[in-house]
Amino acid sequence: MRTVAPILLDGQWITPKSKVLRPILNPATTEQVGLAADCTREDVHFACEAAARAQPGWWAIPGVEKAKLLREVGARIRAADKELATLMARETGKPLIEAIDEIEWVAAAFEYYAEVGRRSFGNSIPPVAPHQVNFTIKEPYGVVAAIVPFNFPLLLLAWKLAPALAAGNTVVAKPPHQNPLATLLMARCLDALPPGVVNVITGGRETGELLVQDPTVDLIAFTGSLEAGRSVAAEAGRQLKKVNLELGSVDPFIVFADANLDIAVPGVAWARLLNAGQVCTSSKRVYVVREVAAEFTRRLHAYVRGLVVGDPMDPATDVGPLITADALARVEDQVQAAVEEGATLLHGGRRLQPNGLTGHFYEPTILTNVRHGGLPTREEIFGPVLSITVADDAEQAITMANDSRFGLGASIYTNSLELAMTAMHRIKAGTFWINDPLTDNDAGPFGGMRLSGIGRELGEEGLDAFREPKHVHMDYVMEAKPWWFPYKSRPIPGH
Repeated sequence: MRTVAPILLDGQWITPKSKVLRPILNPATTEQVGLAADCTREDVHFACEAAARAQPGWWAIPGVEKAKLLREVGARIRAADKELATLMARETGKPLIEAIDEIEWVAAAFEYYAEVGRRSFGNSIPPVAPHQVNFTIKEPYGVVAAIVPFNFPLLLLAWKLAPALAAGNTVVAKPPHQNPLATLLMARCLDALPPGVVNVITGGRETGELLVQDPTVDLIAFTGSLEAGRSVAAEAGRQLKKVNLELGSVDPFIVFADANLDIAVPGVAWARLLNAGQVCTSSKRVYVVREVAAEFTRRLHAYVRGLVVGDPMDPATDVGPLITADALARVEDQVQAAVEEGATLLHGGRRLQPNGLTGHFYEPTILTNVRHGGLPTREEIFGPVLSITVADDAEQAITMANDSRFGLGASIYTNSLELAMTAMHRIKAGTFWINDPLTDNDAGPFGGMRLSGIGRELGEEGLDAFREPKHVHMDYVMEAKPWWFPYKSRPIPGH
């Protein structure tokens, strides 16, 4: 297969100029799904210039018209849901049902920002003197570089693309190098937009660096690892570009003693093993109060043993493969290091070949006796690994959950309002889930505290991330002001 996936530049689908090609592999079978180019500076700069040319015209389109166009994009995505979900499952490795869910969330993001964008423009504020009017308007930054990771390639792009467009920006998007094909297919649904408003390039880290460095880019919206985020922030700081960063985390999940274990067991398993554990907000540190720890662990073990690992296209599959061989090897190394630190390998910890598939499968794994401060509680394991730490009581569980340099999300199970509110106030996290882990709401802001990021996506806060306020001060009576020169005409109070 030598047909290179075309990129979207200035409203045209063209073959990249780069001769550096990257095979796109199915993580479940390792078969080639397609071929994409690592775009060079020429392709990147052409995309950025196209976005810059299109931006003034896009910004001038009235909000109600932008809303119609964004709703049309959402409708086209819904119409293509089966094709998009199938391709995403093939190149990402997530079960088809999860891919279908992701397409629904993508369309919903465009629909949400169509409505928010047309009603939000600024504020009227009280004046400081007679016959004056003061108000703010919120203007776009200009050209936005949107860089997204492999785990939710379409959703995390939509969370950037929809608000950026609603705010009046134009966008150059770089999908993940491991699986860009579904993003390119979704970009076909953007034909309703004027040329150059959205441009899509492909490539790996070097292409991303070229995009971040391009002088035409005004804001960088990035989701990825802490290390990559630091590099983006450093380059943005050198050029004084704005950034919106959603980075990694080691999110906690507390199961308090009063939790209903019939709910908590499958809830914790889903919150950790969704997308084979390759979720930034997945519950990577599970703290269980000692009173129920033994029973919770027993039930969790039985539940996880019943999960089906296999082909993402099989409706019976619960857990698919990891994205690459390197990702699989890293998870293996982290689990081994945790065991060497003293953790107990209760279940899993091995590669699988379900039904003879040769992909990057790792058995869902349970680690018990994990010491707080050990590797699974301080380092992000991006794979299907449940880490259980026993807390003596609720107080210790809350203290340990908050003891982290990260703060993207946190979850708890309890029927106690007092415990829920106490934990919510004391644990620093951008999203705090009580009895319903990992559920998103387009109207609620999403993002990290501490090292987990800068800025927010979703909600009106997510719209504000892509626009900056301008204060307008107007005096509708043109008159000389008494505080002007010469100062000799002004008496000094107290003198």
